Amino acid sequence: MIRRAIEDALGQLAAQYPVVTITGPRQSGKTTLAQMVFPNHAYYSLEDIDLRESAMFDPRGFLSQSDYMVIDEIQKAPQLVSYVQGIVDHTDRAGQFILTGSHQFELTNIVSQSLAGRTALIRLLPFSMAELDESLSLSQLIYRGFYPRIIDKKLNPTQAHAFYINTYLERDLREIKEIRNLRAFESFLKLCAANVGQIINKNRFSNDVGVDNKTIDAWLSVLEASYIIMLLSPHYRNFRKRVVKNPKLYFYDVGLAAYLLGIKTPAHVTSHPLQGALFENLVIVEKAKEKLNRVENPDLYYFRDNVGNEVDLLEERGTKVITYEIKLGKTLGRHMFKGLDYYRKLNPDNAESYLVYTGDEDGTRYGHACLPYQRLQESAS
Repeated sequence: MIRRAIEDALGQLAAQYPVVTITGPRQSGKTTLAQMVFPNHAYYSLEDIDLRESAMFDPRGFLSQSDYMVIDEIQKAPQLVSYVQGIVDHTDRAGQFILTGSHQFELTNIVSQSLAGRTALIRLLPFSMAELDESLSLSQLIYRGFYPRIIDKKLNPTQAHAFYINTYLERDLREIKEIRNLRAFESFLKLCAANVGQIINKNRFSNDVGVDNKTIDAWLSVLEASYIIMLLSPHYRNFRKRVVKNPKLYFYDVGLAAYLLGIKTPAHVTSHPLQGALFENLVIVEKAKEKLNRVENPDLYYFRDNVGNEVDLLEERGTKVITYEIKLGKTLGRHMFKGLDYYRKLNPDNAESYLVYTGDEDGTRYGHACLPYQRLQESAS
């Protein structure tokens, strides 16, 4: 069993709060994590129809079955949360309820309304590179992705991602939002993969898919709520520069993006025109995992002004800004540091700067740190 980086933080939060809520993508390992950290809690999954009916029609009876409970997919019986609130207000026991769910906005709304001040909220993404500590090639990592089930069961990634998407389209979407035209939505999902690492252009999406901008907005929200896509916001500072204001689009799992691009083997990755964008996706989501596994808000951004000066990733740490340029290449060249140079002159709060790349050399070049992507976590110290 692969240990998760967030385990210790989860245990500490359960010793401080009566409820801990775990959210994240479907199949990111939420259930396994909860059962591993809380083996003495009674486990109930609301995926089970009989249990769900019991929770919905006799919530007090359902919650009286055990003093300490893990309740999986809590959003399937949202009214149960109000009864959980009543119990924890009366008993005041730490770690009494561990709740999980796969729908980000829906679950957050449910718990924020009824459990404000009573629950800690953590977000669990698929495995990180640091958790796996593997010696796979970059193309293998991108092709396979990081979903725990694919790794634990050694599944064929192409098949597993196909099943994941089919399940998502046929079941999860109907729970989040009624999508009448699934074929158009599936085309939109593939179009998102084709625009990985790009600034979102809703007009282009609208023209390509044949729906209006309002529908594009709704579909983007659905994909974000279900942890399919991650939107990276632009970084705003008063630099007397006009900056781009639309977010960039990435996938929470790079393997899923590769599948949607039609990549069926690791060899396809190395010849694909979006290999660099997929590498950028991998690095940015690894930084998000690193922050979330410490139960911190990601506070990740990108920078681009109206004349094309750009930095791929900015991380806020208090008042300081850490910058990252992400390059697919093994040979260091002066041109690879152009964005970092520009931003350093622009912002005196730029505390550290890194070039994350696919080579092996570390150290400092042109005043910036060189960081092989395999050692990405080291920049967090």
